[in-house]
Amino acid sequence: MNETYRHKQLLSLLEEKKILSTNEIIDLLGVSPATARRDISKLHEQGKLRKVRNGAEAIETDFTQFFSNKINNVSEKQRIAEAASKYCFDGASVILTAGSTMQLLGNHLCGKHLQIITNFLPLTNYLIEHNHENIVIIGGQYNKNKRVTLSLNNQHENNYFADVMFTSGKGFTPEGLYKTDMILANSEQVLARKAHKFIALVDSTKLGKQVGMLFSDLSEIDLLITGREADPAIIQALRENGLEVVLV
Repeated sequence: MNETYRHKQLLSLLEEKKILSTNEIIDLLGVSPATARRDISKLHEQGKLRKVRNGAEAIETDFTQFFSNKINNVSEKQRIAEAASKYCFDGASVILTAGSTMQLLGNHLCGKHLQIITNFLPLTNYLIEHNHENIVIIGGQYNKNKRVTLSLNNQHENNYFADVMFTSGKGFTPEGLYKTDMILANSEQVLARKAHKFIALVDSTKLGKQVGMLFSDLSEIDLLITGREADPAIIQALRENGLEVVLV
């Protein structure tokens, strides 16, 4: 059985059973333990399933329906999300904004002793369905196209404080982080001022790009986590300007 067919079979089984142990995958697909673990890891990196202790779990949320096959650089974003999760200490309060990288990070944080503050409904639904205990949903009017709640004059966003805020963007240069959605950016700028630490999660294809509005000056960003595929010259320029950069 070739890899492509095995992956289709595994995802089909998960769609039916929701969760499978590694031993069940070995028996059902007739593969070795090493092959089963390798398939689980690869599909996890692609965002097609969630790797859990001794097995795999189906990802069935509004997130998968919303993004479907539109996620670019999934493997890199998975690495970024996993690295970002290590900056959340036990009992911390964290803000997660909208987008696929934030959803992937939320998947990693789900079930941990953390307060997660968000206005991103696909993430909220995932956390609720997976019984995360401490969720703060930022109030406001639901925007169907953006899948977020937004309030008038950011009246709700002003009420929240957090230990760490994570966000992403469409561009990143030595000037700072860029975003193209002005409505969301305005709301998220308020939240950024309420966090003690501000971490940007940006895949390597966005580095060096100036697009949309300058969301945050470089001096306002505490840490950038990006992929090891990033242009070394850009990374050097960012570090020379005093930014801590983590490559994953």
